[in-house]
Amino acid sequence: MANGTIRYWAAAKEAAGTGEEQVEGSTLADVLESVLARRSGDDRLARVLARSSFLIDDRPVGTRPHSGVEFTDGCTVEVLPPFAGG
Repeated sequence: MANGTIRYWAAAKEAAGTGEEQVEGSTLADVLESVLARRSGDDRLARVLARSSFLIDDRPVGTRPHSGVEFTDGCTVEVLPPFAGG
């Protein structure tokens, strides 16, 4: 398991209740599962994550399956919900 940071922007920040938090996992899927498990019973963040794009260390994840996106020590995941007016 690797340790890193997840940063939330716009609607993701509001749904998470924080701008960033420390996470651990081996893949992006692991990281997302762990942040959702911390908020058991509150599905606001899950709804936002389902619509969001992700960057890992400034590199777009794109359409790759999250279970195949490696998460290594010191990684930063940026959660970018859809933005209006862009």
